[in-house]
Amino acid sequence: MRDIPPSEPDLKALEAAIDHWLTEQQATNPVVDTVEADVYIPRAWFVRLRGEQKEAYTVRFHLRQRTVLFETYFMPAPEENQAELYAHLLRRNATMYGASFVLGEEDAVYIQGRLDNDLVPIDRLADELDRILGSIYQWVEQFFQPALRIGFASRFEGR
Repeated sequence: MRDIPPSEPDLKALEAAIDHWLTEQQATNPVVDTVEADVYIPRAWFVRLRGEQKEAYTVRFHLRQRTVLFETYFMPAPEENQAELYAHLLRRNATMYGASFVLGEEDAVYIQGRLDNDLVPIDRLADELDRILGSIYQWVEQFFQPALRIGFASRFEGR
C-alpha cells in the first residue's frame, strides 16, 4: 500500500470502472438480479444475486480511499450449537481466498473481504471483481445449508 492516499481523479476513475462493470453484470450475468447505488454512502453499491441454496442475497461493494470493501449477509446469529457453527466457519475460512466469515451486528454472520486499490491495475479490475462476485456466489451456495443445519439444528429435525 502506498503512503500517499490516491487522488480524487484516481478514485473517480476506479468508481467509473466499478460502475461500468456493474452495468455489464446486470446486463449479462444471469445470477445478478439488480444493481443499485447506495443512496446514503457515496461510492457504494448493492448487487442482489439469485441463488439456489439461498434464494437471494445482496453483496455490498464500497470503494473507500484505499480499498474496495465487499460483504454479504450470510445468516443470522445461530440459535444453538454456536461453538460448533463458529468452528465450522473457521475451518471454511481456511479454504477461502480473499474473504472470510466474520461476525457483524447482533452476531449475524457475514462474508467479508477487502481489495487493496493499489494491487489491481484498473484495466484488470473487472476481472478481479468477477472473481470476487463468483467466489461469494460459490461460498454461499456451498456453505449456507450446512451452516443453517448446525446453527438451527432443531428446525431441521425430522426432515
